[in-house]
Amino acid sequence: MAATTPATPSPGAPGAGPENRPELHPAGAPPATGGESPLRHAATLVREAVPPLHPGGRPVIAAVAAAAGAVRLLTGRGAGVGLLATAATAAFFRAPRRVPPPRPGAVLAPADGTVALISEVVPPAELDLPREPVTRVSVFLSVLDVHVQRIPMHGRIRSVEYRPGAFLSADLDKASEDNERNALVLETQTGHLVGVVQIAGLLARRIRCDVKPGDEVAAGETYGLIRFGSRVDTYLPPGVAPEVSVGQRTIGGETVLADLAVEKDAAEKDAVEKEAVEKEAAEKEAVGTGGGVGNGTEKGRP
Repeated sequence: MAATTPATPSPGAPGAGPENRPELHPAGAPPATGGESPLRHAATLVREAVPPLHPGGRPVIAAVAAAAGAVRLLTGRGAGVGLLATAATAAFFRAPRRVPPPRPGAVLAPADGTVALISEVVPPAELDLPREPVTRVSVFLSVLDVHVQRIPMHGRIRSVEYRPGAFLSADLDKASEDNERNALVLETQTGHLVGVVQIAGLLARRIRCDVKPGDEVAAGETYGLIRFGSRVDTYLPPGVAPEVSVGQRTIGGETVLADLAVEKDAAEKDAVEKEAVEKEAAEKEAVGTGGGVGNGTEKGRP
């Protein structure tokens, strides 16, 4: 028996409308979702892959691009070098999107870089924190790192203070006291105080801070920028131990420097242990006192 071919509905017949026709696509091209064309979808993917720029870098990028254009107009050369210089400058001011971890007590790294120092020090005077040693975690930023700074925890900005100074190498310990810097104190939602200090380095000549006292801030949000090589110090609350090591790479707004919940649990554990020790000592003292009275009574009998 010969195979039959399905009849094609004639125009105007039921089932002949556009809504009933199969959707055709170019060979190898997936259908666009949500009515979006493949070209627009590709453009969206590229746009999401390229990190946004910090507003503080736009004037610098524009100046570099203008200088490159002027050189090209005057000499007829240098187009490639100019494009490379502009792209490198734009890359320096990138501010990639970050997703903070879902840990309420986490103190997040305020910057991308390498942990250069972890030490017990008295906080600088501009932070106006208690004059007792606390843990300071210093993150060094090379010229290749992302140079925006991020808020380490949810909370409120308690103070912001700028101090002029020298431009020593930011990886030196004395840079915390001698270099130009901008310090802020964050009061967390749990009442802890965390200090963050932006420190200029050899090449850094500009510190930008976009928050002011009283601002409500969220963990991981961008608050500042240091241009061309720098360091950021984080001063943890008393008794809080760091969860990073010297030489470890950090990702601003994502890497956990310390956990205040761990400090709280440790404090509660210490309190319970102290209460148990005191109770045991009281019981021993009570038993000893009772035994002493009994012995005295026996000795006092005729």
